[in-house]
Amino acid sequence: MHTDDDLDYRGWRRPGPVPPRGVSAEPGETLDYLCGHFRIFQYERGHRYSTDDVLTAWYATQWAPRVDRAADLGSGIGSVALITAWRLPGAHFCTVEAQAMSAKLARKSIRYNGLEPRFTVYEGDLRDPSILANEAPFDLVTGSPPYWPASAATGAAHPQAVPARIEIRGSVADYAATAARILAPGGVFVFVFPHIQMSRAEEAIDSNGLVLLRRRDIVFKEGETPMISLFAAHRAADIPPGREAWIEPPLIIRTVNGSVHPEYAAIRMSFGFPPGDIAGR
Repeated sequence: MHTDDDLDYRGWRRPGPVPPRGVSAEPGETLDYLCGHFRIFQYERGHRYSTDDVLTAWYATQWAPRVDRAADLGSGIGSVALITAWRLPGAHFCTVEAQAMSAKLARKSIRYNGLEPRFTVYEGDLRDPSILANEAPFDLVTGSPPYWPASAATGAAHPQAVPARIEIRGSVADYAATAARILAPGGVFVFVFPHIQMSRAEEAIDSNGLVLLRRRDIVFKEGETPMISLFAAHRAADIPPGREAWIEPPLIIRTVNGSVHPEYAAIRMSFGFPPGDIAGR
């Protein structure tokens, strides 16, 4: 995962909801800025939200700007769903997360931000068809699958971070299979995956009755090779045969001199991020 820790937001404040009683950071947790007036609970040494999460939410809301129902698969601490919810204030969200410790943090953040009427948190394996069996189809499904097979990567120091990086409970193909099962007609499935594993992402789409409509590669520093890619897919039944995917120009995060790229600064501003981004901090 890729973070923006080098962008300093300390000291920047924006009015937000009054925190409800009993919702505060416990030992080992932090309460951090997420977007707009939303805050998120995270473990100090565990999995923390990343640039990848911000970009997934941005891409999803770019191509699904009007959504009644959204689902986030493998939702972790809820970062993608919460950021998406800020951009889609009328949508109801269902999240699915297998790790109890991550689901606990997500519930705390949802309550802290006053979003309980809009969220249903399912604690379980996204591969289990019974998890969302009683839910109506979704207009938008998002996901940030773990990037690496267990045989190709080492674990993380904190146990909560391991499944966020390594395929412990399913791969990108399982995310695509679940998305294909729960998407409403005309719905869109948006996910992020390493650029170097493009073939796995494309196979996951093709083998589950989906069609890639759009893709955008992400370059973290101008002149370098893309590190991750964003994908937007629909059900094959909804797309006329022969339609080709639109491969968009790469999105650059930082210019060659290290400043924030103007387009990425504008993206962050669209989520209520600090205006210092525009200055290229």
